[in-house]
Amino acid sequence: MAMRMYDIIKKKRDGGELSTEEINFFVENYTNGNIPDYQVASLLMAIYFNKMNKRETLDLTKAMINSGEIVDLSNIKGIKVDKHSTGGVGDKTTIALGPMIAACGVPFVKMSGRGLGHTGGTLDKLESIKDFKVELSREEFVKNANDINIAICSQTANITPADKKLYSLRDVTATVENISLIAGSIMSKKLAIGSDAIVLDVKVGSGAFMKDLDHGLLLAKEMVDIGTGFGRETVALVTNMDEPLGYAVGNSLEVKEAIDTLKGKGPKDFYELCLAIGSKLLVLAKKCSDEVEARELLMEVVNSGKAYSKLLELVRYQHGDTDYIENPELLPKANYVVEVRSDMDGYIKSMNAEDIGKCALILGAGRETKESQIDLSAGIVLNKKVDEKVEKGDVLAYVHGNDMGKIEEVEKNIRNIIQIGEKNAETKKLIYAEVNKDKTELF
Repeated sequence: MAMRMYDIIKKKRDGGELSTEEINFFVENYTNGNIPDYQVASLLMAIYFNKMNKRETLDLTKAMINSGEIVDLSNIKGIKVDKHSTGGVGDKTTIALGPMIAACGVPFVKMSGRGLGHTGGTLDKLESIKDFKVELSREEFVKNANDINIAICSQTANITPADKKLYSLRDVTATVENISLIAGSIMSKKLAIGSDAIVLDVKVGSGAFMKDLDHGLLLAKEMVDIGTGFGRETVALVTNMDEPLGYAVGNSLEVKEAIDTLKGKGPKDFYELCLAIGSKLLVLAKKCSDEVEARELLMEVVNSGKAYSKLLELVRYQHGDTDYIENPELLPKANYVVEVRSDMDGYIKSMNAEDIGKCALILGAGRETKESQIDLSAGIVLNKKVDEKVEKGDVLAYVHGNDMGKIEEVEKNIRNIIQIGEKNAETKKLIYAEVNKDKTELF
């Protein structure tokens, strides 16, 4: 008997487990336009309520990968590594970490996305550098990785078309927040690109998709299981996104901060995260036998200037103007920079990362919709972070923008977002947990 979508929906609605064939049938036929949106919307709602087990989730991910092209990177020499962040505010990790890994002699290959909403995209940030080319042919991507150990480009149009279609439908049917669907969506895009090892940075907190640690751990475990089930070395770190990472939020401002970090002058939390993710990548790439050795190597390539030189190479190979790296003052600059000062003494208790991201969005640093134009010069540079002491009159943040009306709105918002009071009883953590195929370790 021929398979019918009606029976698949009914089976999942009644709490049944979908077979590999049923999952392949619905993904393939929906991608090809043979199944209408309304039937897949019904199935997504059934999945949302009745969940998917590990096998179903892996099968769904594989079906989405097989719906498009798989990027074969076997011509790149060595063990190829990649990292993925689930998205946050001020997260410019790839721009500093990629050159650090490449400078250690390990190929760092990444296909990145653009920003949407309050989370920034790596490609937008890199485009602050004049003439930087994010669209590379497969040949260029492989050649760059072999020549200089690093290539960062945009995803090709034909990677996981099923995920694109399903995500658009989930977005309008209130079925986004399901761990299997989230994990499958993220991992299908990662696994369609043939890197050998992946470190996932799963953000948790006010500025992240996952607002609390329990859900962050669930997502991390699900993604590690998918990666491992697909035969890739996969590790996840669950990290803090209750406040922005580093000080800078906004495209050119974040590039500047990444450059500072490669010169050994970056924010402590940001540098620490690069070292933590980087040391895992070097161990997975079998470059170092343990994380202590890996960390020392990463610090050495920063202190010696090799990592900074690697960023220059990356920009040169991707047709960008290296003057913008050597003289960051050339990067897009806003017409106005306004200081936000504290009107009281005390300690920074909290600053909601999502709200700060939304402030950057008001200034034009992000996209409201996929079609929005980005202002590469706009954003916010914090001057204080959580747990730091402030006195009345101290600068809390600098607002960079080109529209005084919007700057004044953001200035007022930031005063409300940055909470000042008594010192916090507990010191904040940067990394909450590590999840690998064998165990979850809480820090």
